[in-house]
Amino acid sequence: MSCADLIGHLFLARDVTHSVHLNTRSYAKHKALGKFYENIIGLADDLAEAYQGRHGLIGPITLHSAKKTNNVIEFLEDSLKDVEDMRYKVCDKDDTAIQNIIDGIVDLYLSTLYKLKFLA
Repeated sequence: MSCADLIGHLFLARDVTHSVHLNTRSYAKHKALGKFYENIIGLADDLAEAYQGRHGLIGPITLHSAKKTNNVIEFLEDSLKDVEDMRYKVCDKDDTAIQNIIDGIVDLYLSTLYKLKFLA
């Protein structure tokens, strides 16, 4: 698993959540997803730049396709699991600067899931 794979995964999460954001009739869901897609790309960019600063260029970003689902909560839960599974394959747990950025990514997923499950 490479950093380019993880960045591509985050790009997909942005695309899916932006699409659902534009098509929901729930204001709370619209706002929660808006915050997610607006922030995930900045975090992905931070991750890519920090990773490249330490390890060199990551090369072309791997672009992923979404599994068919009508449930954005399930999509985000599955996506979060993938992020958590990839994090120590992308870089060592002792690389705390990069792991801290990934912690911020996980935090964004968790806070978005909270809003979607309990406030929307």
